[in-house]
Amino acid sequence: MSRGRIGVPAGVRDWVIAVGVAATLLVTGLSGRHPATDLGLLGYALLVAGGLALAAGRRAPVPVLAVTGLCAVGYQAAGFDVPAVAFLFAVYAAMRAGHRVVTVVVSVIMLAALPLAALASLHDVGEAFAQARGALELAWLVAAGAAGEALRQAERRADEAERTREEAARRRADEERLHIARELHDSLTHQISIIKVQAEAAVHVARRRGEPVPEALLAIREASREAARELRATLEALRDDENHPSHGLDHVPELVERARTTGLDAKLTIEGQRHEVPAAVDRTAYRIVQESLTNIARHAAAATAWVRIDYRPEALVIRVDDDGEATPGTAPVPGVGLLGMRERVTALGGRLRAAPRSEGGFSVLAELPVDRTS
Repeated sequence: MSRGRIGVPAGVRDWVIAVGVAATLLVTGLSGRHPATDLGLLGYALLVAGGLALAAGRRAPVPVLAVTGLCAVGYQAAGFDVPAVAFLFAVYAAMRAGHRVVTVVVSVIMLAALPLAALASLHDVGEAFAQARGALELAWLVAAGAAGEALRQAERRADEAERTREEAARRRADEERLHIARELHDSLTHQISIIKVQAEAAVHVARRRGEPVPEALLAIREASREAARELRATLEALRDDENHPSHGLDHVPELVERARTTGLDAKLTIEGQRHEVPAAVDRTAYRIVQESLTNIARHAAAATAWVRIDYRPEALVIRVDDDGEATPGTAPVPGVGLLGMRERVTALGGRLRAAPRSEGGFSVLAELPVDRTS
């Protein structure tokens, strides 16, 4: 529930304003000129209804605009010389909500309808126009519309400023992460390369001499090779510049096709109505599929993998399943790949679930929010 600056719920404030306007209109109607007939009861009802309708102005500004306008025309026709205060509030709310064209059209109709409504009870053209002009001054109408439009623009600028700050902070974080990744890569790659060369040289010398190669030495050689590959993959995943352009959803079919060349029966399904997504979501979706297929090829011992991309109105959902050796009773080991995926998804405000499937195998499910209004 949205709240005001002093902690009052917006719905409560709307009702307070609506009741206040309805009471004001009713008091004005009781103290002013009005017919002592059944039309008088109808006029009182329209005065109250027009004011109370403002309680729904935040949720349905255009219907409230129409209702308050009809109420104003109705009590003018019933002989009540009361300003169209509720309609002015509705004009403000509709303009604030961005319904400019509709508001202008309804306002023009009101300016034409009020004199005709007053004429129905007064039967004097001059007096009817004077009463209608008093009920809805053009200056009041313009002021209400201008106030609503001004506040809408101020809120839009505030939202844009907040979004810009968030994007700048995220960009600085990405740049810092890239800098750290490159520094680690430059320092660690050199050291690991030395270890790998020394281990391979020792293995080569032992084999030339016909000596048995210690298992620990072979393990060091394989570990150094794997570490070097992981460092290269990490830097490639993190950097995003002109020399290393990022990949996105358009490249997912290539990932799936590449997985098939390794003997994995990889299948791709795309659901929903495809639409544009932010660049960060586009890159993250690709990395999730890439890392998931890599993990399947390395660790899952799976025969089949299913990649599903679901375009939803407010989110992009990526799911990668396999039929590997994982079982529901075993907890996944949080390796670097899974941790990296979780960081990326969390940074975008999304959710990631990575766990064994009930029918066997492993499943990665990521839900990335998509703001299509920005």
